[in-house]
Amino acid sequence: QMQLVESGGGLVQPGGSLRLSCAASGSIFRAYGMGWYRQAPGKQRELVASIRTGDSTNYADAVKGRFTISKDNIKNTVYLQMNSLKPEDTAVYYCNLNFPGSTYWGQGTQVTVTS
Repeated sequence: QMQLVESGGGLVQPGGSLRLSCAASGSIFRAYGMGWYRQAPGKQRELVASIRTGDSTNYADAVKGRFTISKDNIKNTVYLQMNSLKPEDTAVYYCNLNFPGSTYWGQGTQVTVTS
């Protein structure tokens, strides 16, 4: 059973940066898709960024140009670099990994953007 542990969330002022990490308990080499989702209070969980086999990436329109998803197959970790943060980025951020036949979620990490 794969376990995912997110870290790097916190409180930041508008315009600031954070880097989220998602450490997997096993190899992510065979994952065909990895992503970061977020859920704000009273809203549905939404896809923020994803990276697929071949390292193709996809971003929600709201974060394009500000967020960057990346992965390290050696460290079995997926990252989300978040720059120029806005108050509307405030949410719990979740890591997601997809393997053939299995999907895994992390427990979430809180990101709060406020002055």
